[in-house]
Amino acid sequence: MAARILLARHGQTEWSLSGRHTGRTDIPLLAEGRAGAKLLGERLHRAPWDGLPGVEVRTSPLRRAKETCELAGFGDRAEEWDALMEVDYGAYEGLTPAQIKERQPGWLLWRDGVPEGETLAEVAARADHVIERVRAADRDVLLFAHGHILRSLGARWLGLDLSFAARIRLDPTSLSVLGWAYGEPAIERWNDTGHLG
Repeated sequence: MAARILLARHGQTEWSLSGRHTGRTDIPLLAEGRAGAKLLGERLHRAPWDGLPGVEVRTSPLRRAKETCELAGFGDRAEEWDALMEVDYGAYEGLTPAQIKERQPGWLLWRDGVPEGETLAEVAARADHVIERVRAADRDVLLFAHGHILRSLGARWLGLDLSFAARIRLDPTSLSVLGWAYGEPAIERWNDTGHLG
């Protein structure tokens, strides 16, 4: 099993800044997001990370994650992985939670899902696939991806229902680490943005 799985959420985009659900829409980073990605890279290339020699690097194929990976200095080592794409929000793509709640009062992604998009069962299965693959690795794995799929990985890593992801916030350009404690899956670090100052 992997000693650690490091999760890097992509940098700030226009839609993440405004709270719009950004699933498969392929938008670029803002200048703030590019700067944050470079700061994340500087952090990961200093002690105690030291550039993560030997780490397996995977990235979502979507531009905002790939660009974060490249600016952080891991692009030449990264392999694209479709399983790391953001949740497909279907009819709710590009909408804010407030706009969605106008259509569906009381809506919560982690309980209600989305029409015409990926079901919660499909998201959980995709997260489980990633975790199975990562746990089979014989080295650390660094994943560059998106807020909701990474939150899904956090919940499923712990063996919890996908709904737990509603309780673990994840900011742009954050660093999280999933590992082990006493032989059980554990969160070692979550939503760490200390590198952003």
